[in-house]
Amino acid sequence: MPEPDEFRIRTARSADDEALALIDRLTWSHLHAVMPRPAPDEPFFDERHLPEDYLVAELGDRVVGYVRLVPPTSLAATAHVRQIQGLAVADEARGKGLGRALLRAAVEETRRVGARRITLRVLGHNTPARKLYESEGFVVEGILPEELLLGGEYVDDVLMGRPV
Repeated sequence: MPEPDEFRIRTARSADDEALALIDRLTWSHLHAVMPRPAPDEPFFDERHLPEDYLVAELGDRVVGYVRLVPPTSLAATAHVRQIQGLAVADEARGKGLGRALLRAAVEETRRVGARRITLRVLGHNTPARKLYESEGFVVEGILPEELLLGGEYVDDVLMGRPV
C-alpha cells in the first residue's frame, strides 16, 4: 500500500465515478472550463466519457486527479494522434507534482498505443497550465482569438501539441 504522500497513476475504473465527479465540481472554474459547472448529481462517466479514457492519480487510497486522453476524432486519418481533453487535480493534492505526472503519463500512454502526436486545447488566460504544458515540450500550434465567451469575457482557444 502506498504511503500517504506517495501517488500512483492508473487507468480509471467505473468505481471512480463519484470521486472524479467530486473533483470536477470542486475544481470547476472559467479559468479552464468551457463546459457548464457540473451538477451535484451528474455522473462523471457516460456513453462518451468511458473509464478507459482516463488516467487517475491516487494519493494514498484516494483518487485526487485525472487526465482524459482520447483520439481527437473518429477518423482513420487522425488515428496516430491522442488528445488531452481534461486534466484536473484536487486542491488538497496540488503542489505535489501530480499534474505534471498525469501529463507525463498521458505522453507515455500515447507512445504505448503507437500514436505519434499528442495535442490539447487550453484557454489563453490559463497561464499556469500553459507554462506546465510548455515545460513538458508542448508548443503553441495555433490560436483561435476570442473563440469562446466564458463568464462574460472573450477568451482565446490555444492549440498545443508535440511529438511523442
